[in-house]
Amino acid sequence: MAKIKVKQVRSSIKRPQNQKRTLEALGLRKIGQVVEHENTPNILGMINRVKHLVSTEEA
Repeated sequence: MAKIKVKQVRSSIKRPQNQKRTLEALGLRKIGQVVEHENTPNILGMINRVKHLVSTEEA
């Protein structure tokens, strides 16, 4: 299955609690941190929810 790299590029400070939890569920804690996930509908939905805080690229 394809992989996708997710990088946090903006802070979660002053964001709604559901967006903070979504970042944490993706494994992102700091700006500049990169995690790699399988390209599944669940992960894509989570990325879509916080798309203004992260950047993505195919791995």
